[in-house]
Amino acid sequence: MDNNTAFLVKPLSGAARAILNSSSQQWIPYALGLLVGYPLLTSSFRYHRRNKLQKQYNYPTRESMAAMTDEEAFQIQKSVAQLEFPFMFIKSLQFALFRTYGIPTISSLLTKTSEFSSPETSLKRYTDTSALVQEMIGNSPTSARAYTSFARTRFLHAGYRASGKILDQDMLYTLALFALEPIRFIDRFEWRSLSDLERCAIGTFWKSAGDALDISYEALPSGKAGFKDGIQWLEEIDAWSQEYEAKCMVPDVKNRETADQTTAVLLYMLPTVLHPVGLQFVSFMMDDRLRKAMLYDPPSAFFSGLFSTLLTVRKLFLRYLSPPRPYFLRYASFTVEPDEHNRFFLTQWEAAPYYVKPTFWNRWGPMAWLTRALGRPVPGDEGNKYYPSGYNIPDVGPKYFEGKGRKALEETMEELKGYRTGKCPFH
Repeated sequence: MDNNTAFLVKPLSGAARAILNSSSQQWIPYALGLLVGYPLLTSSFRYHRRNKLQKQYNYPTRESMAAMTDEEAFQIQKSVAQLEFPFMFIKSLQFALFRTYGIPTISSLLTKTSEFSSPETSLKRYTDTSALVQEMIGNSPTSARAYTSFARTRFLHAGYRASGKILDQDMLYTLALFALEPIRFIDRFEWRSLSDLERCAIGTFWKSAGDALDISYEALPSGKAGFKDGIQWLEEIDAWSQEYEAKCMVPDVKNRETADQTTAVLLYMLPTVLHPVGLQFVSFMMDDRLRKAMLYDPPSAFFSGLFSTLLTVRKLFLRYLSPPRPYFLRYASFTVEPDEHNRFFLTQWEAAPYYVKPTFWNRWGPMAWLTRALGRPVPGDEGNKYYPSGYNIPDVGPKYFEGKGRKALEETMEELKGYRTGKCPFH
């Protein structure tokens, strides 16, 4: 390059740099606007569904909520479970069941029945319980599927209740946790707390569910006189369950045996090398009372801080950066329509693939590859072991109960049709 050329290039390079600097400075306001505007926009969208529910179900005051129907409560809770907080809702129900094992009268019965004697039986029982509970909360209160799931659950408990092996207070306590743990988990870990409308809906739904399961409320202050609304029912069953835990949630080796089998289910899809971390997380999710009752050590300070940070980051991400979940991506845990044999399927699996249809996607999709990488079975493996033909609700439960209880089921369903009509359960 000669001197004349260099003389021309230098000013051109300087001009180009000036243009580039000018262009970058022009983008600064847009970048700042995006950084500020996107979280604000996402945040406003985040509350759209809650506000829509408030308008759709016009219960502006606590007094007006006394008229909330069972069907309305179901629809509102369904929105919470499938669209607003699907991850925490399903996890809270898992931990609700887990928490019951801190009561020795419950854990001792489970160990005696051998349902938690091995990983195989504990995996099957976990899936059966999940299937029945999801049938209850995922179908309209007046649907045949809801009636059948409640009737089947009553049949499975009937013999144990009649013999006194399942106590009425343990039934009430379990029901309390299914209603209370989703509210606690969402308030603690999610991007917003539940509204009074949503809390009332959960209370209304589970009060009605308790009626369908023939659970007595006489232990509650308003059990005989009657409750005003779902919120009052929640408040009373919350206070009662706290007192019950203080008295009955005590250390017992049977609690630990049951907890260990359940923890193995919860950690099923974790690589073995990460199981110690998973155990730390399970302990982190417990409070001191439950941890002591199950004879578990508290999590280390490091993992406690790590899990708290990760959950806080998740909460902030959902609140300010993640748009609301669209309806077509709602959490749907089972098939809506039965197959030609009148059987239903679970659509996903977190442990052994019980009741999951061995479609091409389920056997070769991303979840299947992850499952294979962990050395776990995928849908369709090992013949009929995991019930690849799906489930028939009247047969869900331990294998020795399959095909039994048809007459009792039909009688209970007729009973439910008489009073579980989707109307307000408080009047």
